[in-house]
Amino acid sequence: MEVSEFYYDLPKELIAQTPIEKRDESRLMVLNRKNQTIEHKVFKNIIDYLEPGDCLVRNNTKVLPARLYGKKETGANVEFLLLNRIEGDIWETIVRPGNKLHIGTKVIFGNGILEAEVLEIMNGGTRKVKFKYSRIFNEILAEIGLMPLPPYIHEELKQKDRYQTVYAKYDGSAAAPTAGLHFTEDLLKQIEQKGIKIANVTLHVGIGTFRPVKVQNIEEHEMHSEHFYIKQEDVEKINETKKAGKRVISVGTTSCRVLETIADEKTGMVKETEGDTNIFIYPGYKFKCIDGLITNFHLPESTLLMLVSALAGREYIMKAYNEAVKEKYRFFSFGDAMLIN
Repeated sequence: MEVSEFYYDLPKELIAQTPIEKRDESRLMVLNRKNQTIEHKVFKNIIDYLEPGDCLVRNNTKVLPARLYGKKETGANVEFLLLNRIEGDIWETIVRPGNKLHIGTKVIFGNGILEAEVLEIMNGGTRKVKFKYSRIFNEILAEIGLMPLPPYIHEELKQKDRYQTVYAKYDGSAAAPTAGLHFTEDLLKQIEQKGIKIANVTLHVGIGTFRPVKVQNIEEHEMHSEHFYIKQEDVEKINETKKAGKRVISVGTTSCRVLETIADEKTGMVKETEGDTNIFIYPGYKFKCIDGLITNFHLPESTLLMLVSALAGREYIMKAYNEAVKEKYRFFSFGDAMLIN
């Protein structure tokens, strides 16, 4: 398949720059794969499409305020974006301006409360960096770091917590699992009261999630790798659901990628696992675990658009996306949602 088969025309004004006031009042497009219909709802209506015994699987990763602005010893301004912790205080980091940060360069952040030294230039131009500090690292990040918003968002984020899900728990992501941004505590409570299970996975989203597909033939694309784990209590909820013949519905493409990475080929059952995944899901893929997906609207020609096309069919998805453009849905991270049923 060619990457151009996943192109659609998106007017810039439909790219949401800020979150809407109430999380669960974003719009919801509902796709019913059986009869190929498209419905237009509000996100809180999602409860009407979930049945007792179903299981929602969400990603409880927490976004680090990982964008840091500092100065070299010369006084020159530098920007760091923390990608992932390699070990201890050593991180893989995107740096700007990259050509000025050689091995041995030292950078100071927040009037000296954090210092960094470049140890190595890694593949793809990222830097291996060692940090020095005297306080708790995550507290320093909370004080001086900014949320690493995607490159298509140009507005300042007034409230940091709006780029976190209400159930975010474990620090480690360079980007939010945005399908979960629509849920409120109240809506989750109503879902549980209806008899729907909620299970968690943890996948730390890497910045590679925004990297474009640069090859014409999508099968030649190499996915970035992301770290994940799933606990036994969550495994049990998912497997009980499968055994009872009920549906496993993934909240977001990150949860979906974890489940499809670890699911048994024949039964779709999962087991307690920790590891890395670079699974690339595109049309032709046979899903083993998930029966439905809650997701946002994705960039043209992106791996995430290919994933949803694998689940619902490329033509049906492209029809839905063109209708979303016509109906002026809000796109991408702070945008509206889609339920593939």
